[in-house]
Amino acid sequence: MDAEQIRGLGPLLTDYLCHFDDCFPHSQTRGHLDVYVRGQLSDLPRKSVEPIALQAAMPPRTLQQFLSLLQWDRPLMARRLQQFVAKEHASPHSVGILDDTGCPKKGDKTPGVRRQYCGATGKVDNCVVSVHLNYAAEDFHCLLGNELFLPEEWSQDRERCRAAGIPDSVVYRPKWRIALEQYERALDNGVRFEWLTFDENYGNKPELLNALERRQQKYVAEIPKNVCGWIRPARLRLGPRGGLKRSHAPSAVENLLRYSPALRDQPWKAYRVKDGEKGPMVWEVKHVRFYPQTAEGDPAKPLHLIIARNVLAPDEVKFFISNAPPKTRVAILLLVAFSRWRIERCFEDSKTELGFDHYEGRNYEGMMRHQTVTAVTYLFLAHTREQWRGEKPGLDRVSTANGLEWAGPILVATWQGEARELGALCEHDCVPAGPECEGTQEPPQANHRQVARDWRLPKSAAKMQMESAVAL
Repeated sequence: MDAEQIRGLGPLLTDYLCHFDDCFPHSQTRGHLDVYVRGQLSDLPRKSVEPIALQAAMPPRTLQQFLSLLQWDRPLMARRLQQFVAKEHASPHSVGILDDTGCPKKGDKTPGVRRQYCGATGKVDNCVVSVHLNYAAEDFHCLLGNELFLPEEWSQDRERCRAAGIPDSVVYRPKWRIALEQYERALDNGVRFEWLTFDENYGNKPELLNALERRQQKYVAEIPKNVCGWIRPARLRLGPRGGLKRSHAPSAVENLLRYSPALRDQPWKAYRVKDGEKGPMVWEVKHVRFYPQTAEGDPAKPLHLIIARNVLAPDEVKFFISNAPPKTRVAILLLVAFSRWRIERCFEDSKTELGFDHYEGRNYEGMMRHQTVTAVTYLFLAHTREQWRGEKPGLDRVSTANGLEWAGPILVATWQGEARELGALCEHDCVPAGPECEGTQEPPQANHRQVARDWRLPKSAAKMQMESAVAL
């Protein structure tokens, strides 16, 4: 990042924020957006309302009212963000990632707070949880949407909700339904996803998978080990008492791995997925076609079943299913499945660099506005970094099942001594055959509780963030 680029940050930010002008009916309120975003981009150790306001020589109450009371259109800001991504970062290689994140809180007044699993602390804790949709394409990623997960105990206590400013229209909904609604809103705003992926907390929801299937959306979903189904389709036959029965019962995927000849006798195939904190991340894989059991007990349409085992920790086994076309390469499915680090990186960067979890108010609209503005700030960093990366070097390309091409060598599949490079989702995932790539590596996907804990923005983006205080 040279001096000219540093000097250009201020005008770039000013031009970028103009995309959100129509969210504000008054220019004075619009001016508070500049103050808040510049505060998030500063080197303040705490990026809550008071430090940002004091740095800007503004009464803290003014910024508090900007978030919680003043009139401006937060849903429109979210739409403008998604429309910007659809226009500037559309890609045939895009992956959408669904996940949620927790922010620890004290007391019982913060909207939606309760004791529940908190990814930030890795345990059940007093926290608020929000559901998010992430967009990743090549080397670019950002958050597209955010919404509070309102626990049932809050939803049933409308007086408590009103005291926290939660509208009566905001009620308890399962996380998968919130995520699906965010996906549909992104589609309405022009965003397109080649793939979706999500962890087993979403992958074990047949309603979500069926909804994506109806929309002809390809996905790779992690599933729990107790999901049941068949490798060979079960046939109906006449039972001894005249009734119809299945030729064989469904089995859990962990039992299919142990006892089904199609998997038990299949050799593991090793894939070097990416370089992690402690060196190459290598997973061994088995793959078959799989007929999940429906709620009615019948076989569903066949899907890919991918079973991945961590070479360094063989007891760690992950199960994935995908509705991709039958001839889709396993390497591509594996790449999508292991791209969830992108949203973990967004969560970590937003919390450590931009103050995502620094909001201290007790007002629902204020918290949602804070999260939305943080996503706007993050998008500025991601978009500017992508622009400044310049021309990418020439990369090998491999066609996908539908004829699209994926850029870059990323994943090396080794089987019986044979190695080959396959297409990439992202240049930063590149695993060269020689020395390790320079720069920040991806957080270790395998350990969900510790994932991204020690990771920051890639070097160029982190440097831009720290130097932005000089230019803004």
